[in-house]
Amino acid sequence: MATEKILQKRRPHAIMISLHFQGHITPFVNLALKLASKGFSVTFVHHEFIHHMLSKSHEEFDLFSDARESGLDIRYTTISDDFPVEFDRFREREEYMEYILRDFPARVDEFVGKMIESDPSSASFLVADTLYSWPETIANKYDLVNVSFWTQPALVFSLDYHFELLKENGHFPCKDDIEEEIKYIPGIESINAMDLMPYLKEAEMDTIPPKIIINSFRGVKKADFILHNTVYELEPTTLSALNKNQPNYAIGPISFSQNHAKANPIRSHSFWPDSDCTEWLASKPPGSVLYVSFGSLVEASKEVIQEIAHGILLSGVYFIWAIRGGVTDAFPDGFEDKVKDKGHIVPWCNQIQVLSNPCVGGFLTHCGWNSIQESIWCHVPMICYPLSYDQFPNRKLLVDDWKIGINLSDGVSINRAGVSENVRKLMGASTSGGLRAEVRKMKDILRNAIENGGSSDVNFEQFVKDLKARLHAMD
Repeated sequence: MATEKILQKRRPHAIMISLHFQGHITPFVNLALKLASKGFSVTFVHHEFIHHMLSKSHEEFDLFSDARESGLDIRYTTISDDFPVEFDRFREREEYMEYILRDFPARVDEFVGKMIESDPSSASFLVADTLYSWPETIANKYDLVNVSFWTQPALVFSLDYHFELLKENGHFPCKDDIEEEIKYIPGIESINAMDLMPYLKEAEMDTIPPKIIINSFRGVKKADFILHNTVYELEPTTLSALNKNQPNYAIGPISFSQNHAKANPIRSHSFWPDSDCTEWLASKPPGSVLYVSFGSLVEASKEVIQEIAHGILLSGVYFIWAIRGGVTDAFPDGFEDKVKDKGHIVPWCNQIQVLSNPCVGGFLTHCGWNSIQESIWCHVPMICYPLSYDQFPNRKLLVDDWKIGINLSDGVSINRAGVSENVRKLMGASTSGGLRAEVRKMKDILRNAIENGGSSDVNFEQFVKDLKARLHAMD
């Protein structure tokens, strides 16, 4: 028993801190499970207000109870941001992200310092979100190995990583309406300026995201290891170019990794309670339902929602629309009455369960990276309407490069007639057959990558080996 305790104490120990957005938390939770399954101890640190949201949405909430029951060493704790619980951090994004950039690093410093003071063996490496500005400073101060985890495609990482190169060539800030091809970023053959993230453009230069990118990517260039929630075969040239600078490991899709299946990675950790759509879907023909969701973060304008709603009605297809928090006042007057049995509107749902249902034939998506991976995994083609952040280059990957989706609009305007036409196109047999064939190829790539001996499996094993070697060298 004494020997067992000594071995437990010597086990390499990770402190993990995700950014507070749903699209970041989900892969972080699954990376924690993956690391613990490889014998690491993990302390997973949630923002206190996120824990409060999750506890309200899910009865008997314990994020890692199944993992601990299966023998994994995952501790769970929270960190305060000193804002009152009722402060809406998502609606007041600019103010809150300014705090995250300016004041949150001191809170993390205090938290890590107290943790190590109470137990010097409680941490040996840090796994932090790439978009934080503080990991390099904290890791250096407390002698921790610095592991940066990027939750979006490598394409987006590379564009941010090379922001100084974009600046030298007049593309940061980029003029809002130019359509120049950018061909000088290492590992990216070409990307149109229209497909850059909005925070790289002139219109958003006075907002907080550009400041975050500049600060975080100056720091990440000094990280010891960089993990990517993508698959090497999907972005080989981009990842190969990045590897010339630092150790980068494509380990995705982390949320589907079979090596921690016993820890129940599909347990819901969404911010809102899930609605069960199974019974409604059971009454519909295979491949006949369009699933609509614009994610958990950015809201489309009322005008856009109304045109999309009218367009879906005109198309005549069955649909499930998950609208965040059940905020339906953006819909046209009487919309919910008009849809009758054609539509099923829910506040939130388990997206994987819906996408994996054989009745679902298409996904109208904002092009968030988690949603893209889930749709590919479930063999569902997409119709794309990006709203912000990484979603515009993600659209480029889906539609232009991988040919597994179509655009909802022409990119200039959105109107109900165009929406109806493109929804019919996505759901129609002539188009959907070709898209489904391409999605199947992508699905096979994702599934093969996480099998034993697949690229993501091999990359994760190499990361573990390299990390242990670095930790041993620091002893």
